[in-house]
Amino acid sequence: MRPIRLASNRPPERFYRGGARISAFRGEESSAPREPEDWIGSTTTIRGEGVLGLTTLPDGRLLRDAIAEDPVSWLGTAHAQRWGADVRLLVKLLDAGQRLPVHAHPHDDFAAAHLGCAHGKAEAWYILKGGTVHVGLQQDVASDVLAGLVARQDVDALLGLLHEVAVSPGDVVWVPPGELHAIGAGVLLLELQQPEDLSILLEWDGFAVDGPAEGHLGLGFDLALTAVTRRARTPAELAALVQAAPPDGSVFPAAADRYFRLERRPVRDALTIEPGFAIVVVSDGAVELAGERYAAGATVLLPAAAGRIEVRGAAELLVARPPAALGRTAESTGFRPG
Repeated sequence: MRPIRLASNRPPERFYRGGARISAFRGEESSAPREPEDWIGSTTTIRGEGVLGLTTLPDGRLLRDAIAEDPVSWLGTAHAQRWGADVRLLVKLLDAGQRLPVHAHPHDDFAAAHLGCAHGKAEAWYILKGGTVHVGLQQDVASDVLAGLVARQDVDALLGLLHEVAVSPGDVVWVPPGELHAIGAGVLLLELQQPEDLSILLEWDGFAVDGPAEGHLGLGFDLALTAVTRRARTPAELAALVQAAPPDGSVFPAAADRYFRLERRPVRDALTIEPGFAIVVVSDGAVELAGERYAAGATVLLPAAAGRIEVRGAAELLVARPPAALGRTAESTGFRPG
């Protein structure tokens, strides 16, 4: 098996605007106004859809089906022994053409108990073009107060609950399950997340979504909002959520390792990428990888069976991987909804 160049995979008509920055990053023609996400190497569908969101390989097969047929070759022996054909990772490019709504994602236990899903949705971002993000509460909020703000759609108050943080290229943001957050207009980021499409929307005015009907994942807001963290983040905790990535190596906080991993790898002549399933994004420069040239904006899927990959050039690579199947992984932050 060899590295596979991945084409764009842009689900149309998402509920928010964006996409032009992804097109510019990838060197493609401008997209439709509501194609703000590129689902890279995806084995995940958009919630309620049968196929939309899935990556199609150059040979015409769905990546999901190819992995199901031979999980060892794609994911490696240790991963397949522990998790079967579950990749446990979804990677996206996301372009916020408008500020995203205040929202949160459920944790594993909630998703299993109430939605019948194998995963919740932890996520983390690597910032490619900066701006403002909103993440974590500035003060504790009572359940009835939060429910009232949602019912009244008091957007200013909802957004005002959150810390507002300026981010620059190379910063990372860790968003544990349950954490309230919103991405500001103009931000382009690489997102790693658990492989589910599960969002609890606390606001929806100005977005192409029926919030009262769809914002609560079909559970009703009384139940859905119990998945949201209502405890404040201290300045020290906020600094652990939003920080500058180191110039080389693992970039997310240790608490994210149990969900996914991202490495920042500068290439200064030559580099070896170790075996294992990975999605590589060339964030800057250009490289030759397995005899093929990849420029900034390219995305490459590395099956585990491809072995060690030799890279040459002058570039920065972002290497996204599932959680490690062997060895200890970090425990959760201890912050749970409620």
